[in-house]
Amino acid sequence: MSAEFPTARPRRLRRTPALRRMVAGTRLHPADLILPMFVKEGIDEPAPVQSMPGVFQHTRDSLRKAAHEAAEAGVGGVILFGIPAVKDARGSAGDDPDGILQLALRDVASDVGDALVVIADTCLDEFTDHGHCGILTESGDVDNDATLERYASVAVAQARAGAQMVAPSGMMDGQVGAIRAALDADGFSELPILAYTAKFASSFYGPFRDAAECAPQFGDRSTHQQDPAGPLEEALREARLDLAEGADAVMVKPALAYLDVIRRFRDEMDVPVAAYQVSGEYAMVEAAAANGWIERDRMIMESLVSIKRAGADLILTYWATEVARRL
Repeated sequence: MSAEFPTARPRRLRRTPALRRMVAGTRLHPADLILPMFVKEGIDEPAPVQSMPGVFQHTRDSLRKAAHEAAEAGVGGVILFGIPAVKDARGSAGDDPDGILQLALRDVASDVGDALVVIADTCLDEFTDHGHCGILTESGDVDNDATLERYASVAVAQARAGAQMVAPSGMMDGQVGAIRAALDADGFSELPILAYTAKFASSFYGPFRDAAECAPQFGDRSTHQQDPAGPLEEALREARLDLAEGADAVMVKPALAYLDVIRRFRDEMDVPVAAYQVSGEYAMVEAAAANGWIERDRMIMESLVSIKRAGADLILTYWATEVARRL
């Protein structure tokens, strides 16, 4: 071996923590993170979600406390999901001005709305007694166009309650356009829309359905959420449609199994790209850590860095406050 070999030594820039930090190509910032939170009507104390250790169905008071903690940690935003005491076929609580989600939006927006972005999930599955994302036909299918009318009404109710951004998640065709038109007509033309654009019919959502109490009573959501094995071009088409209808940012959900989709969105879109690190991703890490099989903190950070490196500008994660403090 000659004295000149090797002349290129990549390890030189990995020798110390300070060197690695200086040349890091991917950097997380607390403002990149959005914390999903659940608020439930009719409970006196926060209720732990058994399949998501460390996550709770909040009371209004405990939600406010958690929102303050997120703001103090520098988290960029919170997204709220409401669980009403009474559900019906049309999800009436979703646009009730005194519904649990609207009350929570008022609380959080008034408390910390200057420190972070208060986002409302705009869908019906948490509010319907059948657990589906919209109005059903007599045969049990989701009626796309009838559902759009409900989404429009829900979004307006959320805006009036203080939401600073709405995030339609039902994957109905035309949902962004319907919501944009309704918001504009009600004087909320400046309210941004974060569209759940590429939301896949994923097995990673199970724990969320425990948290939001929205498991479908029959069937599944494969007719409207994207097929995990579907062509990537379909996700790109959804994004172009959402942008044409007035979306201000687009989301990929789940994150870890769809890093390729995140990358393509980032390469081809000129708006912020969000990714949702969903309940199943969270639960797998927490369960493995509880069994002593992994290094929990390192795995959390590595997973978030991978999502950021793939191209996500924003990351919805249940670890948002914890990670923001660490950063």
